[in-house]
Amino acid sequence: MIDVEEVLVHLHDVAVGYDSPLIEDINIEVIAGDVIAVLGPSGIGKTTLLRTIAGLVRPLEGEVELAVPSRGGLGYIPQRLGLVGNASVRTNIEMGVRVGLSRWYPPFIPVPAKQRTYADRAMEDLGILHLAEHPVRILSGGQQRRVATAKTVAQRPKLVLADEFLGELDDDNVDVVMRTVREAIKAQNSAMIMVEHHEELARQVANRIWRIEDHRLVEELVR
Repeated sequence: MIDVEEVLVHLHDVAVGYDSPLIEDINIEVIAGDVIAVLGPSGIGKTTLLRTIAGLVRPLEGEVELAVPSRGGLGYIPQRLGLVGNASVRTNIEMGVRVGLSRWYPPFIPVPAKQRTYADRAMEDLGILHLAEHPVRILSGGQQRRVATAKTVAQRPKLVLADEFLGELDDDNVDVVMRTVREAIKAQNSAMIMVEHHEELARQVANRIWRIEDHRLVEELVR
């Protein structure tokens, strides 16, 4: 059962941006079990917010407090997916497995058999097990997005940050991907923050909406 009191992220008086703030006065928590969709037009700061939570961009003001393991606790799916095109689907997904291990395994050392099953299970759940030995570069855009999702699921992170990761997926594949992600979130007592352009889709998959308006983050509970 998910512990609704477990706070995974706390943003204290945070402003995000580069030379000037894109979003200001953010005071919000992310709870285990949350699936949060971030909405707003292009260029308003959605990706910058994700990158700030991930620690890739320093906040202009305030503090981002993460209560996740320093190794493997955060999984990030960028818009460009971060896959190695010439490597196989399995190799890409096992990169996620390696990140989630308690200690570092060099690329030339196989991951332990038990953890290798995490990759197999993720590929099976996302319908790409038959593509395991194919190079990623020959896959369709939708298939590559499922690979990126499987890579993160196999990592077993405590917090998933995803930037428009449902793009190029048809309705059936959106259902498969979100069912897999939700099951992983429940199993790991984790949470997800996702940037999404389509409000109708966001309302279908998220329990909380963060809408960016006039340099402020406005929250709405969906269900």
